[in-house]
Amino acid sequence: MPQLAIAKDFLNTYAALDKKLRKAVDEALDKFADTYYAGGHLEKVTDSRDPRWRTLRVNQGYRGVVLAPDSGDVFLLVTVLPHDEAYRYIRNRRPSVNRALGVLEFRDESGLHTMSTALAPVAAASGATLFDDVPDKHFAQLGIDEHTIRIARLLPDENHLDALGPILPRAQHDALTALASGMSPDEAWAQLSRDLVEEVAERGVDPDDLVSAIRRSPDQAVFVEGPEELRDLLAHPFDVWRTFLHPRQERIARRDGYAGPAMVTGGAGTGKTVTALHRVSHLAGRYAPGGTGEQLPLIADAPVPRQPILLTTFTTTLDAALRNQLELLVKDTARRNLVDVRNLDKIAHQVVRQVHGRLDFPSFRDLAAQWDTHAKGLDVSGRFLLEEWDHVILAQDLRTERDYLGARRRGRGRGGRLGVEQKRQVWKAVLAATEEMRAAGQWTFTWLAAEAADILNRTGARPYRHVVVDESQDLHPAKWRLVRALAPEGPDDLFIAGDPHQRIYDHHVSMAAVGINVRGRSHRLTVSYRSTWEILSWAVRVLGTAPVEGFDGVRSHLADYTSPLRGRTPVLRAHPTEAEEFADLARVVSEWLEAGVEPGTIAVAARTDALVRQVRESLGTAGIATCGLAQDSGVRVGTMHSMKGLEFRCVAVVAAGRQHLPQDSAVTDVSEDPVAHAHDLQRERNLLFVASTRARDTLHVSYSGEPSPFLPK
Repeated sequence: MPQLAIAKDFLNTYAALDKKLRKAVDEALDKFADTYYAGGHLEKVTDSRDPRWRTLRVNQGYRGVVLAPDSGDVFLLVTVLPHDEAYRYIRNRRPSVNRALGVLEFRDESGLHTMSTALAPVAAASGATLFDDVPDKHFAQLGIDEHTIRIARLLPDENHLDALGPILPRAQHDALTALASGMSPDEAWAQLSRDLVEEVAERGVDPDDLVSAIRRSPDQAVFVEGPEELRDLLAHPFDVWRTFLHPRQERIARRDGYAGPAMVTGGAGTGKTVTALHRVSHLAGRYAPGGTGEQLPLIADAPVPRQPILLTTFTTTLDAALRNQLELLVKDTARRNLVDVRNLDKIAHQVVRQVHGRLDFPSFRDLAAQWDTHAKGLDVSGRFLLEEWDHVILAQDLRTERDYLGARRRGRGRGGRLGVEQKRQVWKAVLAATEEMRAAGQWTFTWLAAEAADILNRTGARPYRHVVVDESQDLHPAKWRLVRALAPEGPDDLFIAGDPHQRIYDHHVSMAAVGINVRGRSHRLTVSYRSTWEILSWAVRVLGTAPVEGFDGVRSHLADYTSPLRGRTPVLRAHPTEAEEFADLARVVSEWLEAGVEPGTIAVAARTDALVRQVRESLGTAGIATCGLAQDSGVRVGTMHSMKGLEFRCVAVVAAGRQHLPQDSAVTDVSEDPVAHAHDLQRERNLLFVASTRARDTLHVSYSGEPSPFLPK
């Protein structure tokens, strides 16, 4: 039966069109989808680079580019471009099949010819080239064809190889990059082939079978079953991109029978959230009609709704985003109702309130002042006591003075210098302060999580059968203990997604210490499918490439992460005053809107709530509607903290100057505690990294006055 496939690049291009043009594309595709099995509405191009290219007339000025393999059973919508650009595209590019991997490729043959002509005299003059020591057989082993080999032989260095990225077939460029980095052919093959949806048959690859190549390339194209599915897909092109599952992610998300907790880690945009969402969908399929027939778990006196699956995270904003994405992914209401989407604080609040009644949550500032009375005579502040309780006592679940005296206090520079007698005094002060809080019904959210875990463990209640946690890197150990207490231990109990590089709170957790063992069930994603190479490279320089400690002490290197996407270089703009900066922001956002970018796919991030209010007032004055990050009634504006886990087409990061980054009030004075000071600075760097990597296509960063020391030079 004939099938229609939509290239991921088509969705990206389509999403960037203005509404009038997008409507014209919709109308053209409606006609095409109704008759595509007969090849209707397609035009051949006499002087195309390959005879299988076709064009689809959108209107007088635009054409769709379609690949029509000889069999006529599959049509691939590749892109939509202005008339002249569309014809230039098909006159310059040739589709092909990778001889080793069997996947679909596109090469810009005109661009490669121009590059080859330019490189020939450079190679002749240099005497030595990048791949002098690589024999042709190693190139062929990795799917690099003879045309690419000829150009590779001319490359003097890796900078020239990088320049070839946009015009070479992606898989072949990846293979050359692997060899240039010093990998052996076997090491390069292991990396290139790990995401194959099927192994290439022993008889080899048919270089003319484009249909099979398309089916082997689900990271490049998605098949639609008919006109209705096509219309639904085009109604939410950016949303489709956000739920697009790469083959390697698919194997992780849809695996049956993890023996226990499983974890997926990866850098910004590598698909951790998408993988977690598809894991939820897969688990829900076991209970929904047509699933495996598994029964709902027996939950006695459940303190939360009777649903087998919990999808949870750290913040309320991300909670709402996950709910929206789950609705996009899981269309069946009955299946979706099997999933409880709530952040951990809400769950802990409901569990604890059933036991303790009304709960009050004073601000950190008010609590620190309240604890000052218990710090008198100890040569420490109430803030120090409060942080000692949170970062040491609650973090390690210390129940006795003896436990506290022998506890590690990593990152607590001042605490590490406390003598034994001082520690005893600190312990007594913390006990007195917490007893006072309990009597007044006062709580912190960390203490709330610890108490909720205790209640569940004491009663034996396990509200869920499966728990899926997104953006886990910032969970306090007490909240990890709550996660463990929410589901009974067993197959497929916990599925965890996180990235230590995006940690914006100083919680370094031993998973084993909180009862979660992921040994042998941990997966790492290294390719960013959200941020372009340009955005990712810029953001990496914010943090540097030094490794950070990941989960259970595993070192993680940002240098290991790559992006196959290419796009605009991030813009960094300086302004004399804040007023001029915000006026320029309004101009930039207006340009994005005029270009047809949907308001809900634009976000502005600032360091503080006060700056967020200023941004919204400034944009409102310019006639631009705004809303919070969890809403969808205009351009979204929020703090850098609230940007965690979200993604947008265009992102503006404002007030990135020394006045606000680092935020002085969030950084411990170096004279008080140099260890805490260093950790706080890194946390502030992480915030800028998180905000910057929310952008898919365009990143605009601005500041007034002196630039932040975190900004790349």
